[in-house]
Parts: sequence; structure tokens; C-alpha cells
Amino acid sequence: MTHRFPVRVYYEDTDFGGIVYYANYLKFIERGRSEWVREMGIDQVAMKRDEGVVFAVRRVEADYHAPARYDDELIVTTDVEAVTGARLIVRQVVERDGVALFSALVTIVAINEAGAPARLPAAFRRNLH
Repeated sequence: MTHRFPVRVYYEDTDFGGIVYYANYLKFIERGRSEWVREMGIDQVAMKRDEGVVFAVRRVEADYHAPARYDDELIVTTDVEAVTGARLIVRQVVERDGVALFSALVTIVAINEAGAPARLPAAFRRNLH
């Protein structure tokens, strides 16, 4: 199921030319993923405290298709591409009026407090289906 998260482009998100600075798309998709996890009912603070597991981005493959500009209303979509025991791959797209401006394939891993790979928590995996 596609998760949708609205983002407004503020002046601070843009460069001198008034277009969104390239690195800020990564912030937009991070917010989209965080809200997606929250809306699944997963409390990441409790997950760290109770299970000793956190999520970390391992890889991002990104494409920039067209610029977003100051005051644009954007939508970040998040869709699950693949799930394994310790890894989740999501496709995220930043759109304006249904047109893709940025897209990324993001690999997220679960790690323990020592930074070693860990299994995705069962509650999280259940919520993906």
C-alpha cells in the first residue's frame, strides 16, 4: 500500500536560484519514511529501548528528474519493494501534481546497539503485509 506524505518547499530548502537543493530531497524522503513507520504504529524509540534495534539507511539510489521550487506543494510516496529478515527496500518518489521530480530506491537495515545486523522486529514485518 502506498503511503503519501505532503511536503511544502520553504525558502530554506532552496538554493540561490530558488530551486530545491539536491540534498534536501533526502530529507524529504526521510520524513516520508518516518511518518510511514509512525502510521504503522511502530514506536522507534520503544523499539530501540525494548529490543535494542534501530533502522539505518545502507544504500540510496537516486534520480533527479525535474526541479522543485520555492512554495511548491509536494507529495512523498513510499512503497515496499522487498523485505528480508534484516533488510527492507522501499521506493520513494517526490511528486508535484502527479509528476515525479525525484525518485529513490532506499535500502534500510536493522542493526543492534553494537552496529551489527539484526532481524527486523516481528511487529514491523507484520505491519508490512
